[in-house]
Amino acid sequence: MTDAVLDYPFDAIPEPGALVEVAPGVSWLRMPLPFALDHINLWVLEDGDGVTLVDTGVASDTTKALWDTLLAGPLAGRRVNRVIATHFHPDHMGLAGWLCPRLDAPLWATLGEWTYGAMLAFDDSTAFVDNQVAFYASAGFAPDMLAVVRERGNPYASRVVPIPPAVRRMVEGERFTIGAHEWQVVVGRGHSPEHAALWCPGLDVLISGDQVLPRISPNVSVWPQEPDADPLSLFIDSLGVLKATVPDSVLVLPSHGRPFRGLHARIGDLLTHHDARLVDTLEACTTAQRAIDLVSVLFKRTLDVHQTFFAVGEAMAHLHRLVATGTLERRRDADGVWWFSRVSSMGSGPLAPGESH
Repeated sequence: MTDAVLDYPFDAIPEPGALVEVAPGVSWLRMPLPFALDHINLWVLEDGDGVTLVDTGVASDTTKALWDTLLAGPLAGRRVNRVIATHFHPDHMGLAGWLCPRLDAPLWATLGEWTYGAMLAFDDSTAFVDNQVAFYASAGFAPDMLAVVRERGNPYASRVVPIPPAVRRMVEGERFTIGAHEWQVVVGRGHSPEHAALWCPGLDVLISGDQVLPRISPNVSVWPQEPDADPLSLFIDSLGVLKATVPDSVLVLPSHGRPFRGLHARIGDLLTHHDARLVDTLEACTTAQRAIDLVSVLFKRTLDVHQTFFAVGEAMAHLHRLVATGTLERRRDADGVWWFSRVSSMGSGPLAPGESH
């Protein structure tokens, strides 16, 4: 979704495993993904006698083979000084545990992203699966979908090599030098716990990760590990910080889609998009609704199973934002399912005996 007229200065998209320079000392690398969102953009930064890699791709034989090609070709003989992960998601941090020891390069990430990824990568407990089932049952999943939840177990672990056991922590506002240029960390929240965008004032470049994308809205979801979270409020606040910190002139290097200019207009699009979704959510909740009921309200296309999990999390994020602002209330029925209604109409929905706030 986009309404703003953005400037896309690069027509050509790099072939998998090839490098395209987009700014002095900054090269664009694209890797495939086995999802509907079928690619991720990675970045290679000139760094003195070596390079810095930003993000890694998902853990798959295909991605590993492309890295092998790259390291034997355009990057042959180049030392990798560090691997930066913008956040813990498997398409970004998935191969850090494979690349870092192989290249003798440290992993740089915010502590929130590293710890979250490390926790998920190693959790194969029955308690993990039980918590997933309980969470999606509370969102209104039917028994057949709950069976899918139990069968899939921990999908994160299957998409990553175990996260490196040590990290060099990045923090909000930190400045460090890569090659001839200073870069600054701009932390965003909502899409992930402590997402690190990287801004280089000297090059007028922003590596935005998933925090700002040119054509789609980053997923902002409630997840089973933090079932009462309000990530949409965090995301909206983070967009305000990004707009106040980074000038509109920057070339934005997103993780999906093409590099573009028009950061502030794109932030405006994202805010408008979520405002509209909040209105739709509020209108739907004139009568009591579950998170699963909101999926068809917020997403008009057919979703596969993988997308359904993201869609339910997004629906819950909008519901929780409205609860936080005092517009909606929620009650839990005797089966443990959460129902959401407008404050003025609370009690009109089909809630079972034994419901609770």
